[in-house]
Amino acid sequence: MCRTNKLLFLVFISLLAGGCHDRQDTDRYALAVLPTPVWNTKSFPALFGGADGKTLRLDRCEQMRGLEFVALPGTPFSIEETIANGPNLIFRVTSRDYPYPMAAGYFIDSRFVKTLRTAPPELARQLPPRRMVIANLLAAKRSIYVWGGNYRQGIPQMLAFFPPAAAVSAQLKKRWTLQGVDCSGLLYEATNGVTPRNVSALFGYGQPVAIQGLTAAQVMAQVEPLDLIVRQRHVQIILDRQWVIESRLGCRAKNGGVVVRPLREVLAELMRSRMPLNDPVAIRDRGEKGFVIRRWYKGE
Repeated sequence: MCRTNKLLFLVFISLLAGGCHDRQDTDRYALAVLPTPVWNTKSFPALFGGADGKTLRLDRCEQMRGLEFVALPGTPFSIEETIANGPNLIFRVTSRDYPYPMAAGYFIDSRFVKTLRTAPPELARQLPPRRMVIANLLAAKRSIYVWGGNYRQGIPQMLAFFPPAAAVSAQLKKRWTLQGVDCSGLLYEATNGVTPRNVSALFGYGQPVAIQGLTAAQVMAQVEPLDLIVRQRHVQIILDRQWVIESRLGCRAKNGGVVVRPLREVLAELMRSRMPLNDPVAIRDRGEKGFVIRRWYKGE
């Protein structure tokens, strides 16, 4: 009897130790091996397919508002929670690449990453020369507007991981594979992810260009290539003193996507409803109707 109890006790201790070992060895990190969509909802798989199996859940502007950004291959994540999703897993994650708190958290599909037990290094990024950034921006011209998009060539694996029940149109395929960019995503992709991936962060990015009280013509004389025109929820990128590139939501007007427009036209449009200001806090935090210009690029 005594030997039996001792054996049971040893088995119990062994199982307990094994359980603790498994918890300690659980992978706590992930590394993007593909361009990885990061969502603000754990229910993102339900956005694909719909009742007929070939529909996306889009808003009236044809956007999936659950997408926050697309993490570039090599981006590290910390895994905060693992959620079962049928045969696949969803990870609730944090990332230094997207340091903008949200109560619900951010979520990725495990098929886009590999998991690790130790923290991987941050993704090394190199800012291209000014001429290359401008070339990258112009290469995105005519791309569609995708809320949260910053990978204009799209992610073909989306069709395999979230397969439609039947063939879809070329336009729907673009949206299914997240083939497009939003306003800050246009800049993020052109700079290899060096610039912030959020308009609110761009308000304080770089240095201010003094434009308060100036006319449109005077503002045009102050700008340099790659200066940013930042207002609430939108950024426009100056190509030179004549032209601006931006990705526009469009919505009802159906004139969205990446377009190049005359700087004079852009400033005239802005000044009809906003004031040129030097202080970004006045717009970002106090909600004043204005816009700022930020100079961030250094070098040639």
